[in-house]
Amino acid sequence: MINDHPRLMMLMLNQTDLTPASFILNGIPGLEDRHMWISFPFCSMYAVEMLGNCGLLYLICYQDSLHRPMYYFLAMLSLTDIFICSSAIPKVLSIFWFQLKEISFDGCLVQMFFVHTFTGMESGVLMLMALDRYMAICYPLHYSTILTNPVIAKVVLATFLRGVFLIIPFTFLTKRLPYCRGNIIPHTYCDHMSVAKLSCGNIRVNVIYGLMVALLIGGFDILCITISYTMILRAVVSLSSADAQQKAFSTCTAHICAIVFSYSAAFFSFFSHRFGSHTIPPSCHIIVANIYLLLPPMMNPVVYGVKTKQIRDCVIRILSGSKDLKSHSI
Repeated sequence: MINDHPRLMMLMLNQTDLTPASFILNGIPGLEDRHMWISFPFCSMYAVEMLGNCGLLYLICYQDSLHRPMYYFLAMLSLTDIFICSSAIPKVLSIFWFQLKEISFDGCLVQMFFVHTFTGMESGVLMLMALDRYMAICYPLHYSTILTNPVIAKVVLATFLRGVFLIIPFTFLTKRLPYCRGNIIPHTYCDHMSVAKLSCGNIRVNVIYGLMVALLIGGFDILCITISYTMILRAVVSLSSADAQQKAFSTCTAHICAIVFSYSAAFFSFFSHRFGSHTIPPSCHIIVANIYLLLPPMMNPVVYGVKTKQIRDCVIRILSGSKDLKSHSI
């Protein structure tokens, strides 16, 4: 027993040296020789995302007729989408173009925090937009008195703080792990489970907490969205006029498309990481994980620009050279 004491001490000391100084983001496994070709659609999607969301923010900021709760939430969605893509895609492109695969351990944790925080906030904003549509359709007379600017600011702040406080533990749970399986991450950015799987320690807490956060954010938001649209459907069906029903439904189509784009890729990425690692090729999972960061932010401004008459009219006036953008009312 006495002879084992120095060995135990040595193991404890070595445990503190199992945190790597940096990680190597290896890109898409099995497709390393095609990174340059893959980078072109990724870069194009990122450029469209930035242009579309910055354009939406500009319109909502400077067009007086868009100073309404629905468009404030849309502005928050655009801002969140910009942060989501900018947290990961520039590093992804640097890997594809310049082979800059190294990222510091702390930098990896920071990237992981921002990616997961803003993806969680995107889910929350989609939930708030569903509640906004519920209030507009089911309680139109009280819509403007309930959803005032201070109320909107508070619920958006609460959604942001929810994401921050639920994601912060990920960084501590990941930082405490011993990493003795190398420092090469088979991914294009620092995802929580991709980093945790490099550990030779027990990651059960990480897995369980990840499932809890998924339920607290994604599960709660989807439940609220489902309840909101159930109530909306009941209210719309009860309308006597077919034109009124069509108009009510049309105000929700853009939001429904945004929900489909956001949650379909998110669910695939989340569950394949935890339950499908042996049946789904790693390259497929990594590509979907990147599309999850790119496709919804790229499609949201396109869908809202096409489906929302007010935004479409503003864009048409800009393209036609109208100089009275701010003062013109719709």
